[in-house]
Amino acid sequence: MTSKQMDEGEGHTDLFGGALSAVIPKQAKDVSTIREIPDNQEIFAHNLTDQSIIVEILEYVDQDDEEAVKTHFDDLADSNDAVSADDSQIHVVEVIPADQLAMAQCEKAFYVRGQQKIAKFKEAAKNTVNIHLGLFRLPAFTTDILVTFNDPVNINPHSSSHKSVATSADLWMDTDFKQLLKSLKINDTAIFG
Repeated sequence: MTSKQMDEGEGHTDLFGGALSAVIPKQAKDVSTIREIPDNQEIFAHNLTDQSIIVEILEYVDQDDEEAVKTHFDDLADSNDAVSADDSQIHVVEVIPADQLAMAQCEKAFYVRGQQKIAKFKEAAKNTVNIHLGLFRLPAFTTDILVTFNDPVNINPHSSSHKSVATSADLWMDTDFKQLLKSLKINDTAIFG
C-alpha cells in the first residue's frame, strides 16, 4: 500500500485508497510502510510513543447498539488477550451527535472509553492501556466502522515497550482522537461492496 495522501488545505488523510478520509493526529506514521496489514485496516503509530490508531471496516454487529459496543470492545480485548474482567473494562459510552459528524451515511456513532491490560507480543508483562473507541453504525451497508486509539498509561518495566519517551514528544490526547472521529467521512460507498 502506498503512503497516504494528505489534503494540506484541510489536513485530511486518505484512507482505504481515498474511499474514506479523516484528520489524523500529527506525528502519525503509516504502519503499512513498515509491515503488511489487513486490507480492512489502516494503522497509524505515534512516531515517538507507543500510541496507535486503527481504523477498521468490519461486518455489522446485528444487535442493539449497546450490545454492539460491548461486542466490539470484547473482541478487541480477546485479540489483546485481556480476557479477565480485571483486564478489560468499559468506563464511558457516549453518543456522538449526528450534527457533529462529517459521515452523513452513519446511522449512529458512539465514543467509548475503557481500559485493558495488554501484553505485547504474547509477553508475560502486561501494560495498562486506555482504549478509546469510535463506533460508526452503517446498517444500510451491513458495516460497522471501528476506530481505536490505544493510549498506554502504565508500561511494565519488563515489557518490550518500556523505553524512555522524549520530553519533547507531543502526545496524542483524547481531543485529537475526537477530532479524528468527527472528521471521518466516506468519499466512496463502493468500498462496502
